[in-house]
Amino acid sequence: MSIAELYQKFKASNGVSTDTRKIDEGVMFFALKGEKFNANTFAQEALNKGASYVVIDEAEYVIDERCILVGDVLYTLQKLANYHRQQLNIPFVGMTGSNGKTTSKELVAAVLSKKYKTYSTKGNYNNHIGVPLTVLGIDDSYEIAVIEMGANHQGEIRDLCTICEPTHGFITNVGKAHLEGFGGVEGVKKGKGELYDFLAKSGGTVFVNNNSESLLTMASQRKFKERIDYLNNDEVKLLQDSPVAVFSVNGVSYDSHLPGAYNFDNIATALAVGKYFGVPAELANQAAAEYNPDNNRSQIVEKGSNSILLDAYNANPSSMSASIQNFINLQTSKKKVVILGDMFELGEEGPAEHRMIGELVAKGNFDLVVLFGELMTNALEFLPNAFYFSDKFSLHNWLIDKQLKDSYVLIKGSRGVSLETVVQFL
Repeated sequence: MSIAELYQKFKASNGVSTDTRKIDEGVMFFALKGEKFNANTFAQEALNKGASYVVIDEAEYVIDERCILVGDVLYTLQKLANYHRQQLNIPFVGMTGSNGKTTSKELVAAVLSKKYKTYSTKGNYNNHIGVPLTVLGIDDSYEIAVIEMGANHQGEIRDLCTICEPTHGFITNVGKAHLEGFGGVEGVKKGKGELYDFLAKSGGTVFVNNNSESLLTMASQRKFKERIDYLNNDEVKLLQDSPVAVFSVNGVSYDSHLPGAYNFDNIATALAVGKYFGVPAELANQAAAEYNPDNNRSQIVEKGSNSILLDAYNANPSSMSASIQNFINLQTSKKKVVILGDMFELGEEGPAEHRMIGELVAKGNFDLVVLFGELMTNALEFLPNAFYFSDKFSLHNWLIDKQLKDSYVLIKGSRGVSLETVVQFL
């Protein structure tokens, strides 16, 4: 079956699904494979639950004409998404970066939504499976799309751009993230720069934060049909970075719900994109100021007498350092407490990067330092008075006994350590 023929069946269906636990009546089910699962074996279950068709790549699971046999289900999903993308004559704003991707994506979407019906990546659907699912979720009623693209190795952003074909785009920053997969910081620049490569070759528009020397250098190495530099004038300014970023636009100040200078860059990006697409300035500024995260990213939680800066969705050396430095600068009458967990995917650089975090924390003179995870043992070299835990049960029980009060608490760690679980014990 050709992609064009499959597309007609997709259009007649009620969307797509890759999870038999989430089957709505009339969806097209794609039976993906992984290291530990083979969804071909769930073809019958998907049909029983109401799927209109199941796309499989193993002939033994063909049941009837509702089973569409292809050579590779993932490849077919990606090709179908790209075919759908080509039917959508709307701007696609693609974005990637080492840190701040999701916050920037949500800020841009919030700003654009003030003028356009906007579709944006849901949750963490930013990889080789998530991006095609995101694209296939966009119907003809939408006027603009914001697509987040994540990567942990070179070539991945290139492939994702081929699927979603962004017409506009930006990179939030490049830093020490996924060093193991990218092969060091230069590999990160090359990998993230694949978005710039695509926009340059396709005649797209690029937005460049010219406060970043790395992004300026990367952009100057390519020739774009249209390049929009921002933060290069006095129009948007950072007035205060803690406890939340306070920014001004043409002299009018706004309090955001996001901490740190690093989040000001995310706000400025959203305002630059909104200005380009003609969103009225006051509506754009309000949208950026009103955005309040609820996804364990730069989230401020008040609990009793404690204030919690919950930034536990993910971590790498760049984002961890920025969060800690922002916390050092925070002016508060409360005791300052940091609870930090391991940073993953750093390869052989892992121990050294955690030692550097320990050195930075030591400069903060925090009232209490709590470390969790095997890699964080390396930070103890600079933190002899820190409390260290290798298991969650002990950490949780210690916090229950400690009963922190009148404290400002920073919680930061990689997704794999799920440090948001400690909030209930503070």
